[in-house]
Amino acid sequence: MSTPQIYATVVETCRRRLPPAARGQRHAHLDIGAGQGELIRLLGDALAVRSSACDFHVDRFDSVDVPIARVDLDREPLPYPDGEFDLVTCSELVEHLENYRALLREAYRVTKPGGLVVLTTPNVLNAQSRMRYHTSGFPVLFGPLPVGHDERHSTARHITPIPYFYLAHALLETGFGRVELDIDKVQRTSVVWLALAFPVIVGGWLQFATRERRRLRTITAANEPHVAMHRSWRLLVGRTAVVSALRTGPS
Repeated sequence: MSTPQIYATVVETCRRRLPPAARGQRHAHLDIGAGQGELIRLLGDALAVRSSACDFHVDRFDSVDVPIARVDLDREPLPYPDGEFDLVTCSELVEHLENYRALLREAYRVTKPGGLVVLTTPNVLNAQSRMRYHTSGFPVLFGPLPVGHDERHSTARHITPIPYFYLAHALLETGFGRVELDIDKVQRTSVVWLALAFPVIVGGWLQFATRERRRLRTITAANEPHVAMHRSWRLLVGRTAVVSALRTGPS
């Protein structure tokens, strides 16, 4: 479930990266996995947007003036025409999906050329999550899953941990460009773990980077900036990854 800090960061990212609407016009906005509609209300207060929403649990949505469509994102495409939206937001959803890359292809399809997509997901690369994974095999917010659980919006349905690189790679492969990373807040527990584990993290990174560059040659000029983010302050201490990109490909 998203929190006010996550929504505030999404709104600020949209304010910073979305071009101003033409005079008298509003940006067409789609919120995928809209929940109760909190993000839509915040964006409506901050920006000139005309919002639509989709979700699996439409009964939870309480913004009566915003049209909402029920969609099963694991099995169905987005029910919208190509190039319909200037802005697409997707907050705390991709970790609930069986195939997040399929959703990104759909997000690309419904986004106008030059449009903006903003996604958030739990940051499984902060120091706290790295230490938890090291000791238990489970990142933070991704634990053993109950069987037969059908509340898709709950944390018990976090089925797909997505490290930053793979989300950025999926966006680039889909056709988005100018991928940027923000975080919602600095997590104090991760700062403590980072201080304690700093020598191990630095030493491990140097060994990893040397092997990948010289032997496996997996780090290239195209992906190096996103690989390097995995040792950045934001990912080492941030609670939630807020990733945005522009549709730079053809219509």
